[in-house]
Amino acid sequence: MIRDIVRDQFFLRLPARRADAGDAAIADDLLDTLRANAERCVGMAANMIGENVAVIAFSDNGKYVEMFNPVITKRDGPYDAEEGCLSLDGTRPAKRYRTVKVQWQTRDMKPRVKTFTGFTAQIIQHEVDHLFGVII
Repeated sequence: MIRDIVRDQFFLRLPARRADAGDAAIADDLLDTLRANAERCVGMAANMIGENVAVIAFSDNGKYVEMFNPVITKRDGPYDAEEGCLSLDGTRPAKRYRTVKVQWQTRDMKPRVKTFTGFTAQIIQHEVDHLFGVII
């Protein structure tokens, strides 16, 4: 189901609760909403659709990926970026890293670890910030 985008900054600043397998429907809605906004958005966190749970979804070079409970465990190659967000107006500066190593779980709670680079790494960093209530 395609959901409305949350713009309430108080809600967006709340840290997300840990996700579990029962949150698969939220991930489905997140992916549906991301796809519906594909022309203006490459990643979303669950709080952007009104669910305060640690799930993100993003486009990795055209392939949609979902992550439950993502944690960035390693960062390398800092740089300054400028980012926008569907939940906020305009763009803002952000410090990002060219390479990130991420540990997460699939929707059936299987652990995964992968290193991402470039724009995909930047997207993941933005969405993980959302899970901690950081608004960029």
